[in-house]
Amino acid sequence: MTRPVIAWLRDDLRLADNPALTAAIDHGGPVIVVYVLDEESPEVRPLGSASHWWLHHSLERFSERLDGALVLRRGPAEDRISELVEETDAAAVYWNRRYSGAREIDARLKSRLRDAGREVTSLHANLLHEPWTITNGEGGQYRVFTPFWRACLEREVREPLPAADPAALTGGSGIRSDSLESWGLLPTRPDWAGGLRETWTPGEAGATERLEAFLSEGLAQYDRRDEPAVPATSRLSPHLRFGEISPFQLWHRVRGVESTSAHFLREVGWREFSWNLLYHQPDIATVNVRRDFDAFGWSEPDAATLESWQKGLTGIALVDAGMRELWHTGYMHNRVRMVVASFLAKNLLIDWRIGEQWFWDTLVDADEANNPASWQWVAGSGLDAAPYFRVFNPELQAAKFDPDAEYICRWVPEYGTPGYPDPIVDLQQSRKDALAAYEAVKAAR
Repeated sequence: MTRPVIAWLRDDLRLADNPALTAAIDHGGPVIVVYVLDEESPEVRPLGSASHWWLHHSLERFSERLDGALVLRRGPAEDRISELVEETDAAAVYWNRRYSGAREIDARLKSRLRDAGREVTSLHANLLHEPWTITNGEGGQYRVFTPFWRACLEREVREPLPAADPAALTGGSGIRSDSLESWGLLPTRPDWAGGLRETWTPGEAGATERLEAFLSEGLAQYDRRDEPAVPATSRLSPHLRFGEISPFQLWHRVRGVESTSAHFLREVGWREFSWNLLYHQPDIATVNVRRDFDAFGWSEPDAATLESWQKGLTGIALVDAGMRELWHTGYMHNRVRMVVASFLAKNLLIDWRIGEQWFWDTLVDADEANNPASWQWVAGSGLDAAPYFRVFNPELQAAKFDPDAEYICRWVPEYGTPGYPDPIVDLQQSRKDALAAYEAVKAAR
């Protein structure tokens, strides 16, 4: 009897353009598809609440595509995959490469399985270009986005692979599997996910539907992407984050469709840049990329002040609108993300890591690379960072990008009424305080 092979999925919950699934099928023999929820290994960052919600539904949809043959296990992935290999006497294991610190798990497991006589293959699937292939003239890491992206554009992008046949991926039928419900990924009391259910359709089919809607309705007005009231952005980020669609599919589907496609693909480039940074510095969620910022004098966060930011009760309309959109939908418009992050780090002088952690818990697209890299960019401590003296003025940003207050009124209906709170901080004075704090860091170099 032909021995089975294992395809281990992580952030790649799709049938289309999935090299690990394709290679496992090509190997021959029954294919066991497994997902391991590993929130115990020290190299893994446990998911936030909104990501748990998305993962539950994404796994549910994917399992349906495999007619229930998806195997679920929970615990340290290195142990769970080794156990499954022994249980099934699998001849080979396939997975798509990852680029965070969790790649250390993969390296140990690959060595362990090969020593036991198993074939192990990792594949290129989730970035257009693997981090070690894009280097500067000295063979090192690019630290500025524009030359990095220019180097990316000089390289070919492979065509997406055909979708794997679900009928060839049912080798997990009859193998012990956790029930998805037993993982407790969904909220119970209170059930805060009503807005998420209204807004999103997790899963590969939802990703395809979202892409087609963007191509037919959003891409043509992508030059208005900085206006939060205009549906000009793709909203594909959570689908990319969970691998329900690949960057290769996006690249070849979008390229050349409209004159604005190059601007959209440049945003895909920023995703590549963030993952390149994470590959070289796996601790970017906790450590300043520019180490001189270690000396920055962050204020001790006052609980009431921090809560007013989290709940959208700062009295600064665009900030409040963004934070309420986030709480209701698990998402926030990118221009507004920059504004609310700048307000926290610069006007309130609260450590960017506190904001990054809040986003990690509340965003459905909380990405291990994009989220901390973007916070560090705004704070001024990251690569290619906005200078610390560039403080986003929320009132000027609102006047420029939401001049009719359409976005603000959608999320802050009491705006302009006596019931709306006064600002918790003076924007001009807090800007001066931020600049003074930055000058102290410069003086200490």
